[in-house]
Amino acid sequence: MRSSWQTWIAQLRHDTYALHLASRDPRVPWQAKIFVPLVVAYLLSPIDLIPDFIPVLGYLDDIVLVPLGITLAIRCIPVDLWADCKAKAADHLAADLPRSRTAMIVIAAVWVGVLAVLIGICLHLLDNGAASRPLR
Repeated sequence: MRSSWQTWIAQLRHDTYALHLASRDPRVPWQAKIFVPLVVAYLLSPIDLIPDFIPVLGYLDDIVLVPLGITLAIRCIPVDLWADCKAKAADHLAADLPRSRTAMIVIAAVWVGVLAVLIGICLHLLDNGAASRPLR
């Protein structure tokens, strides 16, 4: 069962990226260009039909409505154009992302610096708080 979920999620990822590519293609009908951002907006919106804090039902609308919206958006796109967008998405997602060791070191150094400053501030506040209290 786990592998079928993994393949479904991987397929959803490919389809979502292919929809992104299709929404930028001038050959796509205007109906699909309007519908695709609506599906993405619903996915990213903090406002749901059923709020997420309601157990089970809160996530059920996301699990059902988002794939349904993606499926309907795919049906708005001509078959040959959709195949072209899927092929481009598969090529792009299969390619390795660029990696920069220098960027990784700089980002890690910034986080270490921020952490050091926060620790220094906390120690300073704790030291000042202990000195201002009277001894009993």
